[in-house]
Amino acid sequence: MFDIFKARWMQEYRTIRFPDGPAPALPDRFRGSVQIDPAGCGDCRACVEACPTGAIRFNDAGQPRVDLGRCLFCTDCRVACPKGAISYGQDYRLAVSRREDLIVGPNESVRLARPLEDERLRLFRKSLKLRQVSAGGCNACEADTNVLGTVGWDLGRFGIQFVASPRHADGLLITGPVTENMRLALDKTLAATPRPRVIIAVGACAISGGPFIDHGQVHNGVPGSIPVDLYIPGCPPHPLTILDGLLRLLGRSRDS
Repeated sequence: MFDIFKARWMQEYRTIRFPDGPAPALPDRFRGSVQIDPAGCGDCRACVEACPTGAIRFNDAGQPRVDLGRCLFCTDCRVACPKGAISYGQDYRLAVSRREDLIVGPNESVRLARPLEDERLRLFRKSLKLRQVSAGGCNACEADTNVLGTVGWDLGRFGIQFVASPRHADGLLITGPVTENMRLALDKTLAATPRPRVIIAVGACAISGGPFIDHGQVHNGVPGSIPVDLYIPGCPPHPLTILDGLLRLLGRSRDS
């Protein structure tokens, strides 16, 4: 027993001091929002051809637009660009309230998520219970969501917890492209979740279908008939991106 207490004492404080303290240092290979240099971008369209999910398109004015809801952050576009006009930033803040806010152009950034409206914010600000639904995911988004429950992140200190039953939940956190086999399960889980509730789509698959977009056996993410309150892009999103999005939804981030 003494050895256990000694080991715990030597480990010191392991939980990140977020959002009150500085954000944890991210590795150099971390890929935040896609950034496009308009001066370096030409009309070759190499990035469009390289993107595996059609996340990059040019508008009528000839400006590239990136849909972060489709983006896999795979860097294929950066490799293909002959002028090096595409890069990835280090900003982990990517969660938004509206699907269209994930579409950005040169020198633009996402419009970050806003808090819930007053009624739901009053109910869930200090206590939010979520049922996580893996609707055909590969377990990457699920793993980065589950890690928030470890001592390093300690999601429970914010009053946010995952529960085993949708009947005990305040909302759903959905991952995966919503395969045909999981569509009915998702519908039943949604029906069992009491109102008022929140719906959160995590990862490119849940937002747009991800690498499986337009496959015959997927529904390209959360169906449009389900109102989504928070979109968290990535493949998978970093745990810090997920945590930041959840806190913004509850009006508890430093810049909400």
